[in-house]
Formats: sequence, C-alpha cells, structure tokens
Amino acid sequence: MAIPSAQQKIAKPKPLEVFLWEGVNRKGKKIKGELSATNLMELKAQLRNQGVTPLKTKKKPKPFLGLGGDKAIKPMDIAVITRQIATMLGAGVPLVQTVEMIGKGNPNGNMRKLLSDIGNKVQSGLPLSECLREHPKYFDDLYCDLVESGEQSGALETIFDRIAIYKEKAEVLKSKIKKAMTYPIAVLVVAAIVTSILLIFVVPTFVEVFAGFDAELPAFTLFVVGISDFMVAYWWVALAIMFGVGYIFKQTHLKSQDFRDKIDRLILKTPVIGAILDKAAVARFARTLSTTFAAGVPLIDALGSAAGASGNAVYRDSINEIRSEVTSGMQMNLAMRNIPIFPDMVIQMVAIGEESGALDDMLAKVATIYEQEVDDAVDNLTALLEPMIMAVLGVVIGGLIIAMYLPIFAMGSMM
Repeated sequence: MAIPSAQQKIAKPKPLEVFLWEGVNRKGKKIKGELSATNLMELKAQLRNQGVTPLKTKKKPKPFLGLGGDKAIKPMDIAVITRQIATMLGAGVPLVQTVEMIGKGNPNGNMRKLLSDIGNKVQSGLPLSECLREHPKYFDDLYCDLVESGEQSGALETIFDRIAIYKEKAEVLKSKIKKAMTYPIAVLVVAAIVTSILLIFVVPTFVEVFAGFDAELPAFTLFVVGISDFMVAYWWVALAIMFGVGYIFKQTHLKSQDFRDKIDRLILKTPVIGAILDKAAVARFARTLSTTFAAGVPLIDALGSAAGASGNAVYRDSINEIRSEVTSGMQMNLAMRNIPIFPDMVIQMVAIGEESGALDDMLAKVATIYEQEVDDAVDNLTALLEPMIMAVLGVVIGGLIIAMYLPIFAMGSMM
C-alpha cells in the first residue's frame, strides 16, 4: 500500500482570482461579466458549463487605493458590514455573492482584503463561522458563536439581523460612554495647557515689571510667582512625571488583570460617571443575553457570553455567580436577587420573562430602557458639566490675572 507523501497530505486550496470575461451564449448573444477562479483554464471550464463560449478573458486589475485607502478596521465598520450582510441575505442573495459584493464596494482597502479572504474560504466549502474565527481581532467569540448557531439552525439571515442590531446598539452605547468621559477630560486638558502657558510665559513678564517696584508683593502674588518660577525651571520634570505616570498606568492596566479589576470597581464608585457606567453595564448584559438566547444559544452559554461582554469586572464576576447558580438548577431571577448590583425592575422583568417563556423579549425591553437612560444621563451630565467647567476655568485663569494685578492695584491706592 502506497503511503501518501507529505505534499499529498496537505492539499492547500489555491487562491482565487477575479477575472473579467466576454463571450457568446447559446443564443449567439454577446455577454460579459466577472467570475472567480484559480486560473484561466478553470474559468473557461466554468463558462462552458454555463453555456458560454469565452472570447476574451483577463484578470481584473486591483483598484487603486490612493492616499489613505487602507484604514484600520473599526468596530463600527464591522457593525456596518454585518447590517449589509443581513440586508442582502434577506433579499435572497447567496452568501458567497453577498460577501463578494460587499467587499468590492467597500472603500477601505483592509476591509476589502478581509472580506475577500473570507469569501474565498467560504467558496472553497468552509463554514462561515470557521472563516470568521480566523480573524479574532474583528470577530469575537460571541459573534462567531451566533453565526455558527445560525448555520446549524438554517436561519443565518435572522441571526445576522440580530447580530447587526446587537453591534449597532453596542457601538452607540460605547459612543455615549466615550462622550461622557471625553468632554470633561478634554476641557481640563485645555485648562491645564492654558494655565501652563500663563505661568511659563506671561507671569515672568509681570515679575520683571514688579522688580522695579520698591514695595512688598502681596502673599497671593508671591504664591503664583513661586509656582511660575518652578514651572519655568522644571517644566520638563513635570512633563516627564506626567508621561511617566501615564505610561506606567497604561502598561500596568494592560498586563495586570487585578489592577484592571480594581480600576473597574473604583470607577463604579465615582460620582455621576459611576451611575452612567452602571446603567451601561446593565444594558450590555441585557442586550447580549437577549441576542444570544433568542439565537438558540443555551442559557448557561448565553450567560457566559454576557459576562464577557459586560465591560466591567464587578458585573463580570456577578454574572458568573448567577451562571453558577443557574447551572445548579436555580431560576435566573432568584439567582439575580442574591446579587445586590441588579435593580429590582430588571429582576422583575426577568422573572416575568421566565414565567411567560419570553425571556429574550423582556431582556430586549430592559436593554432598550437602560440604553435610553444612559443617553439621558450623558445629556444631563454634559449640561451639568458645562457651567461647572466654565466656573473652574474662570476661577483658575481669573485668579492668575488677579494675582498679577494686585500689586498694581496696591500701588494705585497708595498714590
């Protein structure tokens, strides 16, 4: 018995190329189009099987991307193509053709390459979920598990629609959280820059003027001048400390799970911001659990996915506790009552869903309610912070100006 060689054992599929062709059909009419094949011989064989006599064939030229054509693929880009796939599958377009069409029409070169790779592998016979798992940077386990459940149930169109809703809601929620965090930080950074400029460049000019005064400077002015002298002499030290602390924080946050968990617990206790993050975590939990459970994923597995998608260590650990209780046979609403972080309304909605057999619908309603609450809270926070930040800026910058003019006022009163 002949033993197959290593080369025969590993038969890698050849990469597909896109060809442009022109030919004549059975009725003698000239037609043209595009077709994917590994080489020209395979292309011509495919055309003949379709009753087309090929006249001209050539490889399709790759599109010129221009400057900035290859951009990083963002989570919102994945949400957009998910919605496109759901729409085209709903219109009856075959999966392979759907992926190919979306890839060709995408302006991002990296996205075109990603979809081309997925499309080629699906065309070679691999399941879509398996192709997606080869790109974990863009398609997480939850996404792939849902697609796999859609393939097994034969409801891929419905699953993609649910994934699209989930991704869109998740990205909108993430955007709201960023808005809540970014606005005050940006204003405080601008305030710090303006204050530093005043201390390093403006205050020393006043100090030169004060040197000609034969009088003692007020205590507040001396305090500001002392800070200015330090900034002028050691601004680089302050800058190095700031960047050093930032770098150490970032590296520790990346490498230490315990540190990340402590930050998650601490940030939930922050006034105003903590309440928004609480609502956002509940919304993520409800939306993830609703989507996975509705897709036919068992509740135990769905809770595992919800724990991973919660975005906060406190909620992750709490959901895992609920999962353990549910695994032992307890109803989910009873398990949630033992966890103090979930509001009563959420627990009651879950209880109604379990009793009526419509848990996914109830969780979807909970997610919608809390997403709206996050939206309202962010708007309220922005409205509250604007006057507070303006007041802080007024006190800081106004205080510096008053400190510089106090000696001049004092001299005016002596004249």
